[in-house]
Amino acid sequence: MSESSEGQESESRESEGRESEGRQQTVADVIVARMREWGVDRVFGYSGDGINGVMDALRRADDAPAFVQARHEENAAFMAVAHAKYTGRVGVVTATQGPGGIHLLNGLYDAKLDGAPVVALVGQQMRSVLGSEYQQEVNLERLFADVAAQYATTVVAPEQVPSAIDQAFRTALATRTPTVVIVPHDVQTAPAAAPSGEHGHVSTAAEYRPPRVLPAAEDVDAAASVLGAGSRPVLLMGQGARGCADEVVAFAEHLGAAVVTSLLGKPYVDESLPFAAGTMGHLGTTASARVMDECDTLLIVGSSDPWTEFYPKPGQARAVQVDLDGRAVGRRYPIEVGLVGDAGETLRMLRERMPRADLAPWRERVREVVADWHRISDARADTAADPVNPEFAVRALNAHLPEDALVALDVGSVVYWYARQLRVPAGVDVHFSSTLASMGCGIPYGLAAKLHAPDRPVVVLAGDGGMQMAGIAELVTVADRWRSWADPRFVVLVLDNGDLAEVSWEQREVEGAPRFETSQALPGFPFARYAELLGLSGVIVDTPDDVDEAWTRALAADRPTVIQLISDRDVPMLPPFPQGEQALEQMRSALEAEGSAHAQGLLEAYARLEEG
Repeated sequence: MSESSEGQESESRESEGRESEGRQQTVADVIVARMREWGVDRVFGYSGDGINGVMDALRRADDAPAFVQARHEENAAFMAVAHAKYTGRVGVVTATQGPGGIHLLNGLYDAKLDGAPVVALVGQQMRSVLGSEYQQEVNLERLFADVAAQYATTVVAPEQVPSAIDQAFRTALATRTPTVVIVPHDVQTAPAAAPSGEHGHVSTAAEYRPPRVLPAAEDVDAAASVLGAGSRPVLLMGQGARGCADEVVAFAEHLGAAVVTSLLGKPYVDESLPFAAGTMGHLGTTASARVMDECDTLLIVGSSDPWTEFYPKPGQARAVQVDLDGRAVGRRYPIEVGLVGDAGETLRMLRERMPRADLAPWRERVREVVADWHRISDARADTAADPVNPEFAVRALNAHLPEDALVALDVGSVVYWYARQLRVPAGVDVHFSSTLASMGCGIPYGLAAKLHAPDRPVVVLAGDGGMQMAGIAELVTVADRWRSWADPRFVVLVLDNGDLAEVSWEQREVEGAPRFETSQALPGFPFARYAELLGLSGVIVDTPDDVDEAWTRALAADRPTVIQLISDRDVPMLPPFPQGEQALEQMRSALEAEGSAHAQGLLEAYARLEEG
């Protein structure tokens, strides 16, 4: 930078400082200051006239908090959700009125369904025109009434601001849900006014501390009695127990239980343990399906996994559930005892009441099915495909994933391969849109992870469908920001098979229908070349022999890298047996109608592995 430029920049900063000193504080300034009190360091969003007052206040705040411009409000909302998941703090997103607010809905529902605290700050038309069908006028409180059912309000007076912001943050943290504060444009730019303490004014504090919640001793005794009577126990762990994963695993070993995880709980359990049966559900492991099918006792800790057909059959197993949220207890399975409390402390209370179990036959059976699953998993990845088996590509990452990496997933077939093939090292955090399962979240999630920890490598696993939906646009954001990152590694694996593969297999399985070409085929896109056009690195892989080299090259690059892996759309998403046997017949029938010998051959190869 020249001396002249430096001087001009200095004069500009001094001018802004004089402007601030002589200017009356606005409501938007109070909003920004209150967010700082809540520890907000980053706001994701997109500007527009309805939120311009807040944007101007953010400009004056000098990156405290910093504003992150996404390419679309939906992606900004995904970033806020991911920020909450990776950091454990509240994610904040902002948008203008009308279409801007509408675009936030998908990300906010992602937060609601996965239990992530998010605050949305949304602009609105001036108060004087509300109700007149004015341009971009939308009834925002009604729009957000479901997704922000715990708290959504419109600020109508300057004195209301501290209370509204405090209530939004406190509610988001206490209920692990999204909340919404709507601020008309003329309120944003109005002079600030603090609540006076008189009637009708509410003074509040930017303060929240989580409670310590423990179950009653007699309920713990009842749960210990149920668990102690079983001979084939399984412990299902979800993300609600992520903060005490070591205690969960230790208690499972004490109980003699197999450990099964929900999809969200997968990163927190070492899957090399001989009693770790992996992820449950439609995209889960054979080991998890078998131990669930054979168990007589089930302990659910911090999970509300929706794959109910993969739980033990009702009446098969006596069940206990531990959850901090009493609304989740008994939601998925007919339990006998529900313990509302902190997972770690509740498990310690249980352990004190239970001697170490001597269940040698069951322990040996669990080791057997887990070892068998590892064999099946390896064989699946090594199954020849045309040109590359996506399971092989994801499994290859195990040898390259840095121990300090952060991982983000898009939604689609890639989640199956992650659940079945990737071993997540301790300390590597993995997040994505799980319960909502919204495509397009991969790059926005990865960006939030990278902005949170710019000194750590980030790996994004995505399909071509998710990339075309939102990822291509947000690669522009990656290209705009990567030079400021201490560690420039941001690796995106795109499984490019020209198909919405997960839906194609769902059509075969659920409908018994052949693939519908018009709805499922994707237009080709040069992901790697596009990355190069943006100044990033691009690698095309179309043979298994080049997979390891691609991972090595990408994770040693001096800039973000897109690996475009030409993968086989016909690698089957066969559910694990025994629950998946009915799905196999539906898939066979559909593939016969399609007449695809290649897909039929892969399905039969996978079925033989499941059948043993």
